[in-house]
Amino acid sequence: MGRLIGLTVLCIIIIGALLTFDIPLNWIGHLPGDFSIDWNETKVIIPVTTSVIFSLVLSAILFLFAK
Repeated sequence: MGRLIGLTVLCIIIIGALLTFDIPLNWIGHLPGDFSIDWNETKVIIPVTTSVIFSLVLSAILFLFAK
């Protein structure tokens, strides 16, 4: 339970730092393999590659915390 709380706090700190320091995240949804569909005034982004990268990073972090 303590590791889960620590991981949650770490995630909140990282998200807070991203928002506070105004780090640009405009690459999310624009990587090769991410699909973008434009209709008249509607834009739909399906971030497949971005999701895979986030999944790998999160899996690595959770693997390190599990040990």
